[in-house]
Amino acid sequence: MTLCPDSTLSLVSPSISDCQQVAPLKLGIMASGNGSNFDVVAQAIQDGQLNAQIQVLIYNNPSAKAAVRAANRGVEAVLLNHRNYKSREEFDEKIVQTLRHYDVEWVILAGWMRLVTSVFIDAFPERIINIHPSLLPSFKGIHAVEQALASGVKITGCTAHITCLEMDSGPILMQAAVPVLPDDTAETLHARIQIQEHRILPLAIALAASS
Repeated sequence: MTLCPDSTLSLVSPSISDCQQVAPLKLGIMASGNGSNFDVVAQAIQDGQLNAQIQVLIYNNPSAKAAVRAANRGVEAVLLNHRNYKSREEFDEKIVQTLRHYDVEWVILAGWMRLVTSVFIDAFPERIINIHPSLLPSFKGIHAVEQALASGVKITGCTAHITCLEMDSGPILMQAAVPVLPDDTAETLHARIQIQEHRILPLAIALAASS
């Protein structure tokens, strides 16, 4: 049996039909890098697939391309550099203050590469969604794709979940499975996982808000 990278063996659970349209959501998106997941959410809103609006993008890396993507879409971007704060708690206090200033209801961690504290979690209980490149609870933390390859698993994927204090934990909203091919590298596998991240993140946001 030959597995094709574009194969329909990439599975999503729960199904797309489980997501229902909801009242417009006020989203705050947080990103540290390229911002492709930000772009996917913005495009889903533009296409009428997600009934929401992005109030603000917060980024912590001055060179993050996510800020450029936000500017291209007319979304205000705020740089909060974690290096300028004495503690994680102080940093999270500023994040919460900023999100509240922009009247954010739901927070989307779209490639946010910082651990969050109870200051942040308690401000938006059960309203913070994270996307992670593995089938949680397997392969938490950084280098999840490399962990999957090193372990020899034949299937990995990605998970959208509600964020809690423990790293890469919390109630799972949606997952997509991706086969690991014999000649995969971290780069090729991550690229295919990211396709599925882009597929499930807008759906998971709608699903969370409709429950």
